[in-house]
Amino acid sequence: MLAPPGVFAQAALPRCGAVGQDGRVTGALDRFDPLSAPERRRLTTSDGIELDSALIRGAAERTTAVVLANGFTGTWRSPGTRMIAERMLPVGDVMAFDFRGHRESGGRCTVGNLEVHDLEAVCAHLRGLGYTRIASVGFSMGAAVVVRHAAGFGGVDAVAAVSGPGRWYYRGTRRMQLLHWGVERAIGRWFLRVARNVRVIDSQWDPIPPDPTEMASDLAAPLLVVHGDADTYFPVEHAESLHAAAPDPKDLWIEPGMGHAERAMTPERAERVAQWIDRSMTGGGKGGRSAGSGS
Repeated sequence: MLAPPGVFAQAALPRCGAVGQDGRVTGALDRFDPLSAPERRRLTTSDGIELDSALIRGAAERTTAVVLANGFTGTWRSPGTRMIAERMLPVGDVMAFDFRGHRESGGRCTVGNLEVHDLEAVCAHLRGLGYTRIASVGFSMGAAVVVRHAAGFGGVDAVAAVSGPGRWYYRGTRRMQLLHWGVERAIGRWFLRVARNVRVIDSQWDPIPPDPTEMASDLAAPLLVVHGDADTYFPVEHAESLHAAAPDPKDLWIEPGMGHAERAMTPERAERVAQWIDRSMTGGGKGGRSAGSGS
C-alpha cells in the first residue's frame, strides 16, 4: 500500500509561456507583476526525472530563497500557490515546482517517497544560482517531503510543514480512505491521470521509507508545523506528534477553523509563515506552541 497525503482538487491553469530545452525563459505567466514574473526552468533529479519549475524573483538581487512544495495533485500554476508565493517574496525569491508525475514533470508520483530527490534538485539548482539561505515550505504531501528532505539531505535553513501527515498509511478520515483508493486501484490511478494529469506508481513501497515523525529528530533547521483544527484529511494529532519529535527550535500553530493545505491558506496566514521564516533565518525565532489566529 502507498501512503498518499495530499489534496485532489485544484483550480484551472492560467496561460503560461514556453521554455527552451536548456531551461532558459521564453515566456511567463501573464498574471504576475513584472518584477516577479516566473522564469520557467527544467531541472533534472539525481535519479533522472525532469521537473517543471518556476523561479519568481523580487525587484533586487538576493541570496535568500523560499521553495514551495505542493500537495498531491498540486501545481505551481494554481492561484493558491501563486498567492502564497507572492506573500513569500518579501523574505526572498521563490521557487515553486511540480513534483514527479505531476503535469509537465516527468516520471511517476511516489506519493511522498522519492519526491525528496525532487526537492533536493530544486535546492541544488538554487545553490548553483548563488542563493546561500534556503527555506522550504510544504503542504500535505509536500509537508512530509520538506521534513524528510531536511532531515535526510540537510542544506536548508528553515522548514515549514503545513497540513502534513505525521505517519504513513493513515485511513482515519473519509478523505484519506478515498485518497488511498485513488492511488491503490487501477481505476483510481486512471482517474488521476485523466482528470488531474497526475501519474502514480502502480507498485508498493519497498522498502517503506521512514515517516516524517521518525525522521524529525534528525532536523538541524528550525521547524514550523501548521495545522488546522478543521482539517478533513489529517487530525491535529499528526501535527502534534511531528512537533514533539523534532528538536528545538520549533513551533506548532494549531489554526482554528483552518482546513487542509494550500486551499486553506489565507493571505494573512501566508504572511505569518513568511514572517516566521524571516525570524528563523535571522536567529529571531523562540519556539513554542500557538493556537493561531484563525485567519
